[in-house]
Amino acid sequence: MYEGHRSVLMIYTGGTIGMIENLETGALEAFNFEQISKAVPELKRFNYTIDTIQFPNPIDSSDMVPEHWVTMAHIIEDNYEKYDGFVILHGTDTMAFTASALSFMLEGLTKPVVLTGSQLPIGKLRTDGKENLITAIEIAADANEDGTAKIPEVVIFFDSQLMRGNRTFKINAENFNAFTSRNYPILANAGIHIKYAGDEHILKPKPGTKLQAHYHIDPNVAVFSLFPGIQEHIVRHILSDPTLKGVVLRTFGSGNAPQLPWFVDAVKEAIDRGVTIVNVTQCATGAVEMERYETGKHLLDVGVISGHDTTVEAALTKLMLLLGEGYDLAKVRRLMHTSLAGEITV
Repeated sequence: MYEGHRSVLMIYTGGTIGMIENLETGALEAFNFEQISKAVPELKRFNYTIDTIQFPNPIDSSDMVPEHWVTMAHIIEDNYEKYDGFVILHGTDTMAFTASALSFMLEGLTKPVVLTGSQLPIGKLRTDGKENLITAIEIAADANEDGTAKIPEVVIFFDSQLMRGNRTFKINAENFNAFTSRNYPILANAGIHIKYAGDEHILKPKPGTKLQAHYHIDPNVAVFSLFPGIQEHIVRHILSDPTLKGVVLRTFGSGNAPQLPWFVDAVKEAIDRGVTIVNVTQCATGAVEMERYETGKHLLDVGVISGHDTTVEAALTKLMLLLGEGYDLAKVRRLMHTSLAGEITV
């Protein structure tokens, strides 16, 4: 680990890690971040400058909206030159969405942005929050011999594993191993030592790269999953909405969908109207290959874009950002096929 003096900014948005139990109702409620510092006195043992910023009204991550992503990105951009790394404390339910969004919003990132949280409040005896927080700070501060960041990208640290944020999704609401990265290698394992993956797996910024933050987000998108027996009127109701600009379509297997004429027609009509539709598999592992079977090829023929091996969270937030930038449809389609922050394997 790099031994020079480092500085880390912690951004507390809310979530289970910073909650206490209401003794009257039994519900978990947010409390002041200063209580976390008291619950983790080990923070004082770091040879780092550790400062904190707290959302004025900490929120449950179920209430997370794009405006909150914009707030986080602004905090990071405004403090970018002051700190070597950033730790975002966040609820687990939408953490993968936030990590994915920030990976696209913070173009040219050269410093770590580590999201973490916990399954149990940090005041609980068996909390996972203390270890997650301590190690996230250590990773955010860690650097190579030349002082450059070990992990210059947006990541999630949870239950001893460091994962690329836009490759991650929540798999467990009960156990401490809440997240997984099934289509991309783990970036680090934290045991007795923190063992980082090889350089070929970690994003490396080009020399002279400058941070360029993007704040325009278009939320007029939808996600819907195919299932046997899906009804025409429901599909058409979704795809005919005049405000709709993008869809993440969760298909079967390697990107397959029903060959029903009405379904193909509904998809084509939406695309012809200017709606961008991205095909993402419902499978936890693997990639979309629409040319593989006839049940996928008909989607390709009408203009559906392959999401390759991306997660739903990454596909959705990427689409929101590209549409928000106001690009024409051809550029949106091209960039959805392009790896902007390591989110797809092309």
